[in-house]
Amino acid sequence: MENSLLLTYLILLPLIGAFALLFINKEKASAIRNTGLFFSAITFILSLFVYFGFDHSSSDFQFVHKFEWIKGLNVYYFVGVDGLSLLLVLLTTFLTPLTLISSWSSIEHKIKEFTFFMLLLETGMIGVFVSLDLFLFYIFWEAMLIPMYFIIGIWGGKERIYAAIKFFLYTMFGSLLMLVAIVWLAVYASGSLGYFTTDITQLYKVAPTISRDIQLWMFLAFGLSFAIKVPLFPLHTWLPDAHVQAPTAGSVILAGVLLKMGTYGLLRFNLPLFPDASLYFAPYFSVLAVIGIIYGALVAMVQTDMKKLVAYSSVSHLGFVVLGIFAMTQESVQGAVIQMINHGLSTGALFLLVGVIYERTHTREIADYGGIAKLVPFFAFSLMFASLSSIGLPGLNGFVGEFLILLGSFKSGVLNSWWFTVFAASGVIFAAVYLLWMYQRVVFGEVKNPSLVGLKDMNVREIFVMIPIFIFIVWIGIYPSTFLKISEKTSAKIIHQVFNPEQTVEKLINKR
Repeated sequence: MENSLLLTYLILLPLIGAFALLFINKEKASAIRNTGLFFSAITFILSLFVYFGFDHSSSDFQFVHKFEWIKGLNVYYFVGVDGLSLLLVLLTTFLTPLTLISSWSSIEHKIKEFTFFMLLLETGMIGVFVSLDLFLFYIFWEAMLIPMYFIIGIWGGKERIYAAIKFFLYTMFGSLLMLVAIVWLAVYASGSLGYFTTDITQLYKVAPTISRDIQLWMFLAFGLSFAIKVPLFPLHTWLPDAHVQAPTAGSVILAGVLLKMGTYGLLRFNLPLFPDASLYFAPYFSVLAVIGIIYGALVAMVQTDMKKLVAYSSVSHLGFVVLGIFAMTQESVQGAVIQMINHGLSTGALFLLVGVIYERTHTREIADYGGIAKLVPFFAFSLMFASLSSIGLPGLNGFVGEFLILLGSFKSGVLNSWWFTVFAASGVIFAAVYLLWMYQRVVFGEVKNPSLVGLKDMNVREIFVMIPIFIFIVWIGIYPSTFLKISEKTSAKIIHQVFNPEQTVEKLINKR
């Protein structure tokens, strides 16, 4: 029997851990790190109880906990998970303790504050994925900005303040539009329901009755906010700055989890709440997604900084996810969901490895390396493994998501053109070019930089961080149904909410 309080415990545990840190002397670095790791590890273990108690044969929200929060406005503390949000909650709770371990030696000042903000960030991220009330979702969406702003702004690189402010302003601008749309949607729905509410399960029922013109504006307000977070071309310019300036742990969480909030929002809110507008805008969003795939890859090719290269690869990879969402077939949506997880693992691994080598050499310039395979064989193997995962080598996780997205896009009646698939597929080839070229220049050849002599290989702690990520990279690549079956019913439900069962795809498309 499912425990309805489990998700509330998941939200509260990192928060309790964050406030527990306030009572520890800031000089006791070891106690601070251990406390942060303990609470994030317990949160991960608790999320496994949610996973094992989840019924993947149902598309309904599970582990629901609901009580009235703001009386008179029908605003509820309302949380629950389905197949889509469960996978993203697991990704969040899995990556957070690993990033804390990875920062054991790289964060040397203000350790207490850093761990505090990391735990606060985890609370915000989990809250975003489990909220079933739009007002509650918005609170967590905004709250999550604050710790990330400080993580980039305090522990980042030379231009950290500029990057942190740019990240904050971009996301805040989109959020304000979403807030206006949330109020508008709730007021509009009150005409049909007879009462004001931000409960999305109630709003889903009203969605088909919203006039097409109003849907278009609401879709754009929500969609712009989520597109900035993805980030979708041409709203991506904050991402390379944020990634390059953020500390390693910040980059991993930013790429691994925060970017998925944009694609999650499109699936959770845009498609089911505004079905007609989703069909109208699908080709336009898909065009931007394909441009992002190619543009991100081409710009990644010419980068001289390893971290910036991986950052632009995220623009390319998230383009695949957006294409999968708006192709609106079972295969493409399933591919988009699994690709969110894949990107979190493979790009998270790449950022961790860039952090490992940067900690030793204090340079991320590709030209400063060469021939390090002989000096650091464990690092060289790990970088190759993570790169092949990101490229989409068959047998590893990236292949599964990209194959399903390309297959679903090709079959899509909404896009109705195989050109989307052709251009998107070129992104797979470009990914191989920029990642293998980077690998060749960093790892192979002769050691030309005398400062690299005596370079130390990955230690036990760093290997320990990478092993669980690599296990899941292989697991998803070889046996993806473990994870695909979790989201299968939810994906089908989202598609059903877009395509009214009484109407054919052609009729709906003709509404454009």
